[in-house]
Amino acid sequence: MKPLSSEALETIFNQARTHNAWKPEAVSDELLQKVYDLLKWGPTSANSCPARIVFVKSKEAKEKLVACMAPGNVEKTKSAPVTAIIATDMEFYEKLPKLFPHADARSWFAGNQPLIDSTAFRNGTLQGAYLMIAARSLGLDCGPMSGFDNAKVDAAFFAGTKVKSNFVCSLGYGDATKLYPRSPRLDFNEACKIV
Repeated sequence: MKPLSSEALETIFNQARTHNAWKPEAVSDELLQKVYDLLKWGPTSANSCPARIVFVKSKEAKEKLVACMAPGNVEKTKSAPVTAIIATDMEFYEKLPKLFPHADARSWFAGNQPLIDSTAFRNGTLQGAYLMIAARSLGLDCGPMSGFDNAKVDAAFFAGTKVKSNFVCSLGYGDATKLYPRSPRLDFNEACKIV
């Protein structure tokens, strides 16, 4: 593996920002497929791949999602071309015979609710992060949010399933003129230790 170019790192990390306002440019279904086709290769425990994603684009679906959002997230969700609901399949282990065929990984999880819960949440969240990296690498901006009513989202989009919402992320082409000044980050010595 070779390191990415400085330009690629700027796009994905150093210059990327969380967007709250969006240009009125559509995001194609084909581009969303490309985002998924990248993110699916990110590693997860036992290749569990528990994330389930709903890309909310239509007027009707947006209205359902907006009704679940906290007041501060309503307008940014309405104006985004797409908002992805990153959710977790709490029965992800049923797919393990396909995803992890060289061992009986399903038996590790079936009936072990604490392991199911921790594995599903951790790895579904990882896949949400991979979604943002994939989206940025393909020229999209991201606006991740956690201010919404999970129970309402689950009732509106996942009723009758074992899928539960985790967080949402708007995708599109951000309006850089409406960005807040960039917030600081912890430096290496504040956040890390080499032992």
